Amino acid sequence: MPQTLDAVAVRGWCALALDALGRDREAIDAINVYPVADGDTGTNLYLTMESAAQAVEAVFAAYPEPPVYAGVPPTTDVVRAMAHGALIGARGNSGTILAQLLRGMAEVLQDDGDLATALHRAAAAAYLAVAHPVEGTVLTVATAAAEAARETNGTPAAVAQAAYAGARDALDATPTQLAVLGRAGVVDAGGRGLVTVLGALVQALSGEAPVVRGPAPVPVPAVDCPAETETAGPAFEVIYLLEADDAAVDRLRTRLDRLGDSLVVVGGDGLWNVHVHVDDAGAAVEAGVEAGRPYRIRITHFEQPAAAEPSREQVQRAVVAVVPGEGLAGLCAEAGATTVLARPGEPPASGELVEAIRRAHAREVVLLPNDAELRHTAAAAVEQARAEGIRVALIPTRAAVQGIAALAVHAPDRRFDEDVVAMTSAAGATRHAELAVAERQSWTMAGVCQAGDVLGLIDGDVVVIGQDLASTARTVLDRMLAAGGELVTLVLAADAPPNLAALLESHVAKAHLAVDTVVYEGGRQGVPLLIGVE
Repeated sequence: MPQTLDAVAVRGWCALALDALGRDREAIDAINVYPVADGDTGTNLYLTMESAAQAVEAVFAAYPEPPVYAGVPPTTDVVRAMAHGALIGARGNSGTILAQLLRGMAEVLQDDGDLATALHRAAAAAYLAVAHPVEGTVLTVATAAAEAARETNGTPAAVAQAAYAGARDALDATPTQLAVLGRAGVVDAGGRGLVTVLGALVQALSGEAPVVRGPAPVPVPAVDCPAETETAGPAFEVIYLLEADDAAVDRLRTRLDRLGDSLVVVGGDGLWNVHVHVDDAGAAVEAGVEAGRPYRIRITHFEQPAAAEPSREQVQRAVVAVVPGEGLAGLCAEAGATTVLARPGEPPASGELVEAIRRAHAREVVLLPNDAELRHTAAAAVEQARAEGIRVALIPTRAAVQGIAALAVHAPDRRFDEDVVAMTSAAGATRHAELAVAERQSWTMAGVCQAGDVLGLIDGDVVVIGQDLASTARTVLDRMLAAGGELVTLVLAADAPPNLAALLESHVAKAHLAVDTVVYEGGRQGVPLLIGVE
């Protein structure tokens, strides 16, 4: 087994931590009472770690195999990917803090620093990220792990084992530090999740999983530990990624601290993950707009239905669709689908797809990934949902226009298998294309393109290199319709030229008789134009 935290060990740690959090997720959710008893700490930690692990796997997948290189990327690249993946995928208060812990470790490990120093940097960074640190939480557990690691001399495996033991002891004591935990008879959920992650680190370095002892009896809360007030907390959890400079983020922290609580801001180098609980979600987002460019905005309402209110009845069938822009999200939602928004360069994780399947609250679900790159992620989500007793069918749509075609023929009153066959047939009969703008010089199937060229892609391959959107789109349409077609679907991005749709509709009407055209506004979708031909 590796005796240093090199690239291979980091990869193994991420994979083992993800597996362990997957096993412990429900148990951690069940003890989540602080700062909000919303029962999602384990899930948030899992989704955050999943994003980190996927980023690490992407680095390994992109690194050349022998004989060019050894197939193992530099440790610096791997730990940076781990930290960045956790940052962009962080969920909830606990996930955001975990992202900062991983970032703090990465700052040391990328410079070949030792593990004990990395754990100390992680704990210090986490405290700085939280506006009002509270003892008896994951922060306390992280600090105990770092202190135990610093007192140990030996191999990285020995240091990790000491950190795990220190964290476990600190976790058992959290109910004496935070009265809400003592009253509930539980340890801190975020702290328990960190112990799970550190246990995976021990296994990655030593080859043996640490012995997991049963939970210690929860002690009576300390007398001088003040009880929390019974007043209701803020109504919303707001999370977003933010592109901004340090000075703007400092001002943002001050403003958000006045608006709400549970404020955690993590990141650096121009990219931040912002988490806060507020009553005015709009004001929290506006503060981000003033500081820089917020995106991947998630707003969750904490309010639970009253005890007397009946739970929402489970429907027979639902559709879950991944969409590339807000416009299509609205369109699919109007058609009755539950949507998952995929922003450019930020594909949804399998956990997000599972959550969407659960949110659909149906006995039968049809999943439309609408992206060829999501096939493995979608398949993993389907397997997990099926294990939970939900009947799920995956239609391998490779583009959003194929998803639109499938949704158009969806009929929930048909037998499930018949509905899936009809939707699959409609998607398969839809050729898809898109127009993109080249970011750099590169080789394509249509020749060499330069930065700024307009690329026309049909079924994923570049077939046209042009100089402007309109003429390139006309060429792409002509090639697609040469094989026949009855309906053209155009999905325009928010920043597409305002007259582009009219020009293309006119072209189709004149050059291809009896072919109808439908236009949708896609919003911010990464590419200027999506095209479907049925």
